Amino acid sequence: MTTFDRHIIARLLKGFVFFVGALIVFFVVLHWVEYSDDFLDGGATAQEVFTVFYPSYVPEIVRLTSPLALFLSCIYLTGTLAQELQLSALQTSGVSLYRLLRPYAVVGLLVTVFMFGFNGWVVPRTNEVVVQYENEYLNPGSAPTNLNEIHRQNSPESILAVGYYNRDRKRANTVSLQTFDGPSRLARRLDAEQMEWIDSLGTWRLEDVTIRHFTEEGATKRSVATLDTTLQILPKDLARTQNDVAAMTIPNARNHLQALQRAGVGNLGRSLVAYYNKFAYPFANLILILIGMPIAAVRRRGGQAARFAIGLLIAFIYLSIQKLAEPFGYAGALDPAVTAWLPHLVFAGVALLVLWRTRT
Repeated sequence: MTTFDRHIIARLLKGFVFFVGALIVFFVVLHWVEYSDDFLDGGATAQEVFTVFYPSYVPEIVRLTSPLALFLSCIYLTGTLAQELQLSALQTSGVSLYRLLRPYAVVGLLVTVFMFGFNGWVVPRTNEVVVQYENEYLNPGSAPTNLNEIHRQNSPESILAVGYYNRDRKRANTVSLQTFDGPSRLARRLDAEQMEWIDSLGTWRLEDVTIRHFTEEGATKRSVATLDTTLQILPKDLARTQNDVAAMTIPNARNHLQALQRAGVGNLGRSLVAYYNKFAYPFANLILILIGMPIAAVRRRGGQAARFAIGLLIAFIYLSIQKLAEPFGYAGALDPAVTAWLPHLVFAGVALLVLWRTRT
């Protein structure tokens, strides 16, 4: 790696950090201006909001804005080099655009890998605090009291199905706990009319219970009035909504979706799109930098302002296509994996086209 490569990498990363910081400040100020009254009216203090809520909100802002921040850093740095004729001098001396692109691609790959881990493991944990504050202060009463058709994995061999759940009373109705022996053979099934959480015992109490055991010789059945049992599933687990996959780590999201699919749950489009987005979205960092560098390398009338305008337009179209594609995945018109990856594949093609058409 040459001195020029290290110089470009250092300046790109410095610009990336600067633009991420600027976007964080912008989003936090905008959010506070819009919701400060709701926080204060709900009983939260400004100190609590700025020392607990916003520090937890920052990772989500970084997740959303990292492609734009890296793109702006690329546009600014490359535009500066073009205006100062440094790129022209290098190209005149025989250095191709593709060679100049190498340090940019290195930074794009580094940020992509970092954001994959950041999005997959860090952001979901900090978002728990964000959701808690938003439900308590910004959207009180907006969360549904009852949740219908819930399926949760209790263990690798058992799945809990609930007809509907009242999160306020911590009570579930029409409950079925299925235990499997092997990939698909049902070994035991427990059905109950109701299931209620007992805080003092830390257990679930089931009422009107029917227990069935299935063997190669046949099935046995017995009934009991009440049954206290300990499950790995807690009340907070049953209170999850359809948007929960976005707030789960990648391993938890994978296990959650496998349990739902194993139980035969339908309408998983939204959850599957959110899961595949955990893998696809970080690639926007690499793709946008591959688009931004050749565009900014061409000197244009209007200087940096024109470059930023073109860059922001491209980033806006890119991110808009992602959002426009998602409803098709939710409804099942597109495969969820295709929905998550399609915008990135399209703009990867755009990046190759831009690189091909730019003079070397």
